[in-house]
Amino acid sequence: MKDMGATGQFAGAVDGAGLKTAIAPDVARIDQAMQADLAALKGDTAALLNEVLHYGLFNGGKRIRPLLTVLCFRLCGGGEGKSQVDIYRLAMAFEYLHCATLFHDDVIDQALTRRGRPAVNVAYGETAAILAGDFLHARSMLLVGRGGGIQALEIFCKATTAMVDGEFLQLHNASNYNLAEADYFTVIMGKTARLIGAACEIGALVAGADAAAQQALRNYGLHLGCAFQIIDDLLDYLGDEASTGKSVGNDFQEGKMTLPLIVAMTRAEDQDRERLLFMLASAEERKGGFAEACALIARYDGFVLARQKAAEMIASALAQLHSFDQAAVEQEMAVLEMLAHYVLSRNK
Repeated sequence: MKDMGATGQFAGAVDGAGLKTAIAPDVARIDQAMQADLAALKGDTAALLNEVLHYGLFNGGKRIRPLLTVLCFRLCGGGEGKSQVDIYRLAMAFEYLHCATLFHDDVIDQALTRRGRPAVNVAYGETAAILAGDFLHARSMLLVGRGGGIQALEIFCKATTAMVDGEFLQLHNASNYNLAEADYFTVIMGKTARLIGAACEIGALVAGADAAAQQALRNYGLHLGCAFQIIDDLLDYLGDEASTGKSVGNDFQEGKMTLPLIVAMTRAEDQDRERLLFMLASAEERKGGFAEACALIARYDGFVLARQKAAEMIASALAQLHSFDQAAVEQEMAVLEMLAHYVLSRNK
């Protein structure tokens, strides 16, 4: 196989402008719900905390997780006049938790930028970033408990603990340069996919969907989340910094074993495999060897095969939607399908 390069790798059939137009009303209502929540908290929170929260929350995020909660809610019959749930207020809990993890991740990784501007830890300091993340985590749990009840909170908390467990597993695997694909998927299932699956499942739950529908949408989210993380890992090698808002090569320089590298290590001839192992074992080699590593990964189709795996995950996600009455919820179904294809073709 021939590597498709940075442009072809992520060229997709999805009309990004069309998707953005389709989701704009829901994204606006999610943002309005967050703005209203922060405004209501203003008298009870420190001015600096409120400032940090605004800075970190309203910085160009895609709102995919809360959007999935809203879409799955409507897909399962929820909606205005049919449910007492304020779905936007419930959904924003997923954005709060997601941003909390970003605040903390940027402290751990000593990141300088996030979405093209200084990360919270740079703009306000590490202490403020950690505390603001803690606040968002606590607030998200309160919102889910109030809006979705104990069952929703249990799903949400299980996803949260899985995220932490996934990060610890990745930390444990940090110096294991013979990592298998199964180990990689265990990590990304915890750190990324479980929260996306929970966003979908809770949307179905609060709409009153039966167990089969909840499970189908949970599975949609799990497969979507795995594909999202694979593409994220590909972008760390092949992405355009102007589009992604962050520098490429961070994963390799940190010695992280993501799918493109794992595939290449598995398929490489002994000499090339030993060269990759040598670079991974030395921080200095990793810093200066990114271009060489990219060439070796491309030689053994690491990028192409990783993207194929993401495509398989998207196909599995879309298969979960077949049991729903597409005619009754045509708009929601179309957006869920567009989102799935967007994940596969995104460039940032």
